[in-house]
Amino acid sequence: MLQACLNGSRTKDFHPYTPVSAAELASDAAAAIAAGASELHFHPRDAEGRETLDAAIVAQALQAVRARVPGVPVGLSTHAGIAPGGAGRLAAVRAWTDVPDYVSINLIEDDAPEMIALAMKRGIGVEAGLWSVADAERLVALPQARKMLRILIEINEQDETEGLAAAAGIRTILAGASLDVPVLQHGLDATKWPLYRDALLRGLDSRIGLEDGKYLPDGEEAADNAALIKAAFLMARVPPNLAPEAAPPLGSA
Repeated sequence: MLQACLNGSRTKDFHPYTPVSAAELASDAAAAIAAGASELHFHPRDAEGRETLDAAIVAQALQAVRARVPGVPVGLSTHAGIAPGGAGRLAAVRAWTDVPDYVSINLIEDDAPEMIALAMKRGIGVEAGLWSVADAERLVALPQARKMLRILIEINEQDETEGLAAAAGIRTILAGASLDVPVLQHGLDATKWPLYRDALLRGLDSRIGLEDGKYLPDGEEAADNAALIKAAFLMARVPPNLAPEAAPPLGSA
């Protein structure tokens, strides 16, 4: 499964085609799904472009996206930096009138167990975000660990060797716990493509999009999220030892 992560905390200063408004998210979601993505992850924004969990803005974004790509699973972030921030996020999620199919919850955050319990009570799937071995150890100790929709191995390290080692450490903890939960592995900026390639080799799900970086595997800036998704599918089709100039065109059998 390849998830498209459309915006995250990025702004149009980062990339001019970063989707911010509900209309932009809907249009970009349709393009990403047409390019081959299976699911969506995005961060709703207020009128000033700030991330928010406000019920009215969340509902507007979800309705706009679902109208363009009906039936496609849609997920949102709950990270601690999103307004209203801190413990206020729990009250915000309780107030949602429209709910996503799933939310991502970072185990590094103190209130992660409470947010997980709230999401599950509301019938929202949970993606457990793990940044480190410590996060993985915290997850496997939770009573809800086996009820996760999926586990996200989210690598923030910018050195490729360090990033791959961090992911391996997390996977070791998960293997020892035998959770039998789907795993999605992804990197950020400099480690985006190395962690994606590693996920392919291991048969793991992954995600690609402007939230995780704007450059294509060859270092060129991508035109938009759809271009990143297309590049990911091309990488999945080309053996690691095949030179880029020998890669088959996207439309070939």
